[in-house]
Amino acid sequence: MKIRSDILRTYQSLHTWTGICAGLLLFIGFYAGSLTMFKQQLQQWVQPPTLSAIQASADLSASLPRWQQLLDTTLAAQGEQMLAGFSLDLRDADPVIRWYSQGNARGLALDNRIVEARFDNDNQLQVTEHTENRFADLLDYLHRSAGIGGEIGHDQAGVYLLGVAAVLYFLALVSGVVILLPTLVKSFFALRADKGPSRLWLDSHNLVGIASLPFHFIIAWSVIVFAFHDLIYDGLAAFYGDTPMFAQNPQPRQSFDLNSLPPLAEHLAVAQAYSGDHQVVQLDFMRLNSPAPSVIVQMANPNGMMRTPTADYLYLQPFTLQVQPFSFSNQSGADYSNTVSGLFALHFGSYAGNWGRWGYFVMGLLGAYLFYSGNLLWLDKRSQKAGRAKSSRIMAALTIGVCLGSMLAVGITMLVGKLLGSVLPTLANSSLQNLNVIYLLSYYVVFAGFVAFALWRGAAYAALFGLRALAVTCALMPVLSLLLVQFQSTNVLATTYGVDLAALVFAAAFVLAAYKTRSRLTQAPADSLWALPTKPTFTTNKSDSHSSDPLGHHH
Repeated sequence: MKIRSDILRTYQSLHTWTGICAGLLLFIGFYAGSLTMFKQQLQQWVQPPTLSAIQASADLSASLPRWQQLLDTTLAAQGEQMLAGFSLDLRDADPVIRWYSQGNARGLALDNRIVEARFDNDNQLQVTEHTENRFADLLDYLHRSAGIGGEIGHDQAGVYLLGVAAVLYFLALVSGVVILLPTLVKSFFALRADKGPSRLWLDSHNLVGIASLPFHFIIAWSVIVFAFHDLIYDGLAAFYGDTPMFAQNPQPRQSFDLNSLPPLAEHLAVAQAYSGDHQVVQLDFMRLNSPAPSVIVQMANPNGMMRTPTADYLYLQPFTLQVQPFSFSNQSGADYSNTVSGLFALHFGSYAGNWGRWGYFVMGLLGAYLFYSGNLLWLDKRSQKAGRAKSSRIMAALTIGVCLGSMLAVGITMLVGKLLGSVLPTLANSSLQNLNVIYLLSYYVVFAGFVAFALWRGAAYAALFGLRALAVTCALMPVLSLLLVQFQSTNVLATTYGVDLAALVFAAAFVLAAYKTRSRLTQAPADSLWALPTKPTFTTNKSDSHSSDPLGHHH
């Protein structure tokens, strides 16, 4: 296929500048997004064992009487405090009922307080209170906002900025496809290492982008919708006029007495009758002291599409057990509802079980690589034209500082959270202190510190130091798990070994990357953009100063 050269130049310019403008934000979004595929496992690794939810393998029907006994006992003793709402996670090995004494599940408040009710070894009701540990939610916050603080309306400012970045991202995808069309068939699977590392980086960049193009299109489109859905609804309101855009609940006529709450078995029976392909995993009772009570039945379907990352939501009236609006549809003809659920599932990767989760994890990391390699390729090309221009040095430092700094900040925050969360409660012999503020401070201090370090020492030195620091950080994760055995139970260790094994794999990858980067940077000309800092010399070969690749190779 042949395209006019002026058209190709236009699309190449569009691809370059949209990618550069949005790349660093999208790197954080994709990297953090890949981690959210296993946010429950990461939360369990960081969170102190005494507060961790260990997944149960026993049949729910066998443990249901125990759940009912705990619910009846807790309502009798703590009913007034539970009227605003409480939750039962049926995946817990031992029955536990939770509710908020301060805050709620929405938003990202760092000072939420959780009350937990359970039976002790003597079958007596034990009620404890602690600050909610929200490490996994902070990961999701990075994924949704790239860590940009502040609010616009009722959402984070970073969400809107990522929405703008997604628009640029979509333009970069389209323009990239146009650029590659003339040589797509010939060079799609070509990884030409024999033509220099720059060519290899370019080929791998193109291969990752084209091979995962459907994934990137659905992510770009869905991020735009998630970011600007309020504006979309406001625009549609002009067409709906006074007609409600969504189904409305009938106005409630009465309040209900807590003693008339049906048994849990009846809630589960209604849910299973609604969809036999789903399994009930959690019940969230809300507003039991109001004329409009509700219970959200979270139902998982590992072999089908789910609207959220972990479950579909069935809304019931908790006293009459009537299905309420906004529930997921179990009707084959509900085209709109099924289409919307499918689009959500495509973004969250919640449609192919664990295989889909691992696939999205890998594609998320490859997406982050796409933006990282794109910046390096642009810097390589620009350095050939402008040498070590100040703008090039700053952009190179920001690329290394933001990309490696965000990963390093998350890793160090995990170590800090696990260490303090496991040791402090034991030493203080008291409830867990608020670690959420420590998570936030740890992430931003490390991230900002590394970006400043990259600007100070230069991109080349920061790249080598950052890769080594990442290798050490990942290697310390399984080491810390072993050192903290005395503070943990065997069951908890059995549920977190997957994170430790993955950390070892990443540590090995970062060691290899640091080794190759070191050998490449030492070969770069002294006045190259990617040269390591050295003592001043009196002779330079200016002819080589513009021939380095993104990591310092000669062409």
